[in-house]
Order: sequence, then structure tokens, then C-alpha cells
Amino acid sequence: MKRRLVRIFIASVMASSLMVTTALATPSVDELKQEKAAAENEVSNLQTQLNTLMDKMNELENKLVKKGQELTKAQDDLVVAEEKQQQQYEDMKLRIKYMYEDGDSSALERVASSGSIAEVLSQVEYVQKVHTYDRDKLHEYEDTVKEVEDLKTNLEKDKKKLEKLQTEYEEQSEELNTTIDSKSSEIENLDSMIQEAARAALEAQKERERKEKEERERQEREQQAQQQQAQDVAQQQDQDDQQQSQDQQQDAGNNADSSDTSASGGNSSTPEPDYSAATGNAVVDRAYGWVGKAQYVWGACSPGAFDCSGFVSYCLTGSYSRLGTTYTFLTWPRTSNPQPGDVCVNANHCGIYIGGGQMIHAATFGVGVIVGPVQGGMVYVRY
Repeated sequence: MKRRLVRIFIASVMASSLMVTTALATPSVDELKQEKAAAENEVSNLQTQLNTLMDKMNELENKLVKKGQELTKAQDDLVVAEEKQQQQYEDMKLRIKYMYEDGDSSALERVASSGSIAEVLSQVEYVQKVHTYDRDKLHEYEDTVKEVEDLKTNLEKDKKKLEKLQTEYEEQSEELNTTIDSKSSEIENLDSMIQEAARAALEAQKERERKEKEERERQEREQQAQQQQAQDVAQQQDQDDQQQSQDQQQDAGNNADSSDTSASGGNSSTPEPDYSAATGNAVVDRAYGWVGKAQYVWGACSPGAFDCSGFVSYCLTGSYSRLGTTYTFLTWPRTSNPQPGDVCVNANHCGIYIGGGQMIHAATFGVGVIVGPVQGGMVYVRY
């Protein structure tokens, strides 16, 4: 009878222990997985939005490049027209000098001195042709002046259109830059929250295990006290049951330690890709070759004239051909360990990294290719 009572007591203790364990258990792991899935979905949506904005800005920059090339050609045509205008003006002065510097008396004298009516008519016809020729030259001169004025007017219109496109470009660039910064911060914050949630879940799990262990130890102490008071006939069974309970606790502790060890050993860092120092040096050498020797020209990628993306394209390839725009470069693989020859880029500008926080870039109009510090907000990408 006493032996049966002892067994019932032990069974009740085990049942109460299981009830405590069940009450403390919460689906924290599942919640963490759901949060992680939601975060990954948010990151995917943000990346889609950024790619859409980058495509839009890339299209706008291509239009700016084309308009810059058209403006350059219009300026060349204007120079030719002005030279033509000046030549027409000089020809008119020469005609006036030869035909009119002695006044109209010479023409009248030729008519008066004619010996016959036929000769008089011939002289009159000659004078009339001279006047007609002069009028034609005058009209041609006026047409040339109008052509120059039309060119100037068209050039001013193109300039205003270009300035309007530039304003739109700057507004879109600012919007894209702000969006990138905002979304990048959201992604970083979300990643931090996931990591913090994982740490909190691990700490909560450890705390639950600690409390469960304390509860088991407390129950074991109570059980041992009660078993000590039991009859001698139940003592051996008491000890066997206690040993079995301790073995189960030890196995649970070993499994928990093994789980912790597996969880803590799962992190590994992805190494940076191999980098060719020789290629980097070649890119930097090309960049230094144009410092102070090339001008900034929209849409240009030619000897002595570059825009920022055209200059980067030349330095990377060694040929005067365009790889793309700043938004093309933003899609290239990023690196957290920049080396000389990598590309520094943001939504507005780009250049060649030369080390020490410095870059070589086609800066802006009137400045050209220079050495300067890497601008704020730039990222590093590798070709």
C-alpha cells in the first residue's frame, strides 16, 4: 500500500512538471519565422520600387545626353552661319566701294556720252542690272542675317528645354536618392529587429529552461523529503524512480546544450570576391592620364571631353565607348572593401576610386577631370 502511494505521488509530481512546461511554452520560433518572411517580402517590394525609379532616371539621363549632343551641333552650325554673315557683309562693303564711291555721276556720264540710242539703251540696261545685282546681294545679306537670328532663337529654345530637362533630372535624382536612403534605413532597421528578435527568443528560451530546471530541482527536493519519510519497503523503488528522473533531466540538458551549440555555430561570413590589383592599377593609370587635361561635356566620351559616366566607361575599358549611365553602375555588384580601380557612384555622379578616400572624376562644366574626395552617399561597385 505504501509502495502504491509513493508511485502515485511521483506520478503527480511528473504531471505537474509537464503542466508547468506546457504553460511556459510559446510559439516564439514560429512568430520569428513569420516576421522574417514578412521582412523578406518587404525587402523584395522595396527593391522592385527602387529598380523602377532607377529605370526611369536612366531613361531621363539618356535624353539629357542626346540633347547635349544636339546642342553641341547647333553651336557649331551657329559659328558657321555667323562666319557666312560676316563674309556677306564684307562682300557688300566691297561692292559698295567699287560701284558707289564716286557716286551715280559715273553711270550718268556713260549714258550721256553714248553715241546712239542703242548705246544709250545698252548703258541704261547695264546700270539697271548693276542695281538689280546689288538689290539681290542685299536680300541675300538680309536672308543670312535672318538665318543667324533663327539659329540663335532655336538655340535658345533648345537651351531652355535642356534646362527644363536638367531641373526634372535633379528633382528625380533627389527623389531617388532620398528613396534609396530611406529604404536602405528601413532594411537595416528591419534586419536589426530580426536579429534582436532572434536574440530575445534565444534569451527567453534560456530563461524558460532555467526556470524549468529550478522548478524540477525544487520538486525533486520536495520529492526527496517526502520519500525519506516513506516506509523502508518503498525506499529502493523510490531511489530507482529518482535515478530515472535524473537521467531524463540530464538527457534534456544535453539536448538543449547540443541545440545551443548548433544554433551558435551557424553564422558564417561571405568572403569578398578576389580582386585583381593589376586591373585596378590600369584603371587608375587611365584616370590619372586625363587629370587637368579633359573638359566636362554632356554626353561625351572622347579624347579630351567626358561626362562623368563616359569618363568611368573609358577608364574601365580603355576605349572611348559608353558602358552605361550612373544608374547602370548602381546595379553592379557592391563591395564593402573598395580597392583602387573600383567605381564610386550615387544617383547623381560617379568616379574612379584611387584609395585613401579619394577619386578621379569628370566633375562639371568649367572644371573637367580632377582628383577629389569621395562624395557623401556614394557606394562602391566593381566592374
